[in-house]
Amino acid sequence: RMMDVIAHRGPDGHGIHEDGTAFLGHRRLSIIDVAGGHQPMANESGSVHVTYNGEIFNHAVIRPKLEQAGHRYITRCDTETIVHAYEEYGADCVTRFRGMFAFAIWDAGKRTLFSARDRLGIKPLYYFSNERVFAFASEIKALLQHPAIRTEFNANLLAEYLTFGYTSGDTTLFSGIRKLMPGHTLTLDATTGHAQIRQYWNVPEAGERVRKTDDEWIAECRARLEETVQMRLMSDVPLGMFLSGGVDSSLIAAVAHDSIPDLVGYVADAPIGSGEGTQAERVGRHIGIPIRNIGIGRDEYLRLLSRATWHLDAPPYHPSEAALLGVTTACRADGIKVVLTGEGADE
Repeated sequence: RMMDVIAHRGPDGHGIHEDGTAFLGHRRLSIIDVAGGHQPMANESGSVHVTYNGEIFNHAVIRPKLEQAGHRYITRCDTETIVHAYEEYGADCVTRFRGMFAFAIWDAGKRTLFSARDRLGIKPLYYFSNERVFAFASEIKALLQHPAIRTEFNANLLAEYLTFGYTSGDTTLFSGIRKLMPGHTLTLDATTGHAQIRQYWNVPEAGERVRKTDDEWIAECRARLEETVQMRLMSDVPLGMFLSGGVDSSLIAAVAHDSIPDLVGYVADAPIGSGEGTQAERVGRHIGIPIRNIGIGRDEYLRLLSRATWHLDAPPYHPSEAALLGVTTACRADGIKVVLTGEGADE
């Protein structure tokens, strides 16, 4: 039931591993090694299993070192790099990953569950724990399907959520359900029931001021932007682009178009929004990519708003969240599974 309620996260397949103590479930959206990336995925001996959501952008860089250390790969998937990196480096494997990820690894030999979330918390990981059960999922609604979990509205957080659009700590609007914080790991000892949470990354403190000319700063900014966009083009399926016409999405589209000549830009024309269609079309003409404007009427917008509430497990904070859901639905209908976006850069 936990897997079924989040089938939208992985319409391409599902898998379960269970050994009487640990139960791992996975809903797959196949992006890399479509044929061979089935999860939960195991190591060579079957003693370590992982269920994982996200992408490890530098997995091809890490893989040769792991193979030299004796680890044998059977897929091209980044998922397998997580398994072997955990075997080789233990909990420190997360410090070697560049990417967006939430994963949980069951180590049957050690009887431990090791879970981690990426540095900025791009991918979600929620959990519930008491003296009887530890459960985790990518969405709160999956946890609510577990027969041992009973919860209620956490009214203490309502003011914070309505003010900022999120809750700053690890608690959620559901009592007893927590989120693993960005840049943190959680290690659960299945024998004792003890869970240890550790922070492995934080925003670096400012160092000594570096002096460069404007041209040098511009060149460095461009080089970093091009590198990070190229890393995110890792896909065996078609990619699209959310294009608002703003600085961030326009820059990303321009860089991505060099590698993806048939890139298509998607923009929402919703009753509540900033009227981005005209500017996005202007940018599209300049870059040389076609723009698909997704019209969303008032009734459709209200329907999407209700759907967005269910998907978010919380009230939508910004009107654009409903429009975004409409655009993603159109992308999926066009066969687009991966979309680049400038979301967050303005903030």
